[in-house]
Amino acid sequence: MGKKIQIILVDDHKLFATGIEKLLSGIDDFKIIGVYHNGNEAFEALKSNKVDLLLTDIKMPGMNGLELLQNIKKKRWKVKTIVLSMYEEEEIFQKCVKHGAHAYVLKNADQDELIYTIREVMEDRYVHNFEHVLRQAEDNEFDQFDHFKLTVKLSKREMEILKLIAGGNSNKDIAEILHLSVYTVETHRKNLYMKLEVSSVAELINKAREMDIV
Repeated sequence: MGKKIQIILVDDHKLFATGIEKLLSGIDDFKIIGVYHNGNEAFEALKSNKVDLLLTDIKMPGMNGLELLQNIKKKRWKVKTIVLSMYEEEEIFQKCVKHGAHAYVLKNADQDELIYTIREVMEDRYVHNFEHVLRQAEDNEFDQFDHFKLTVKLSKREMEILKLIAGGNSNKDIAEILHLSVYTVETHRKNLYMKLEVSSVAELINKAREMDIV
């Protein structure tokens, strides 16, 4: 196994923070090295630890998330930053981007969405787009396919991409529709081939038809 991604989490909602810590601790190449409940504590921790990624809430006592982003930017630290937010307002999203956030994830998004976003950010392929942020909070049109999601472990995003592939869309088309990088779409396509045990587009489309999603 290669080097683990060193992660610090800061959120004043302790139950939420505990849930995120448990989720990410279960990923082999992620390592939570600190959980804090205000920006001041997180900022001090960043001074004395080698951190690859900071996950931060916005509204917190003391130094808030935006101030934390600003201070990191001033220090020119190379740590990547992802904002975890309950706010679906574009103005707040744009402020976070302006202050240096590498990504913005809604707190009511699928768990898989956060994991995918971390990987995209760490591989420098995350695409900032507010429409993509809003999609995270949409009702899941794929809930009817719970059987397939459970048996082959397809995420909401993988189900979306499978449907678009079956609809004849290219990787570039899908990237534009879902506001992702082409590389990200290619990665998901490979994962779909592996999970569904197929080796061609034709087999993939047939599998999608078996799943009754096209």
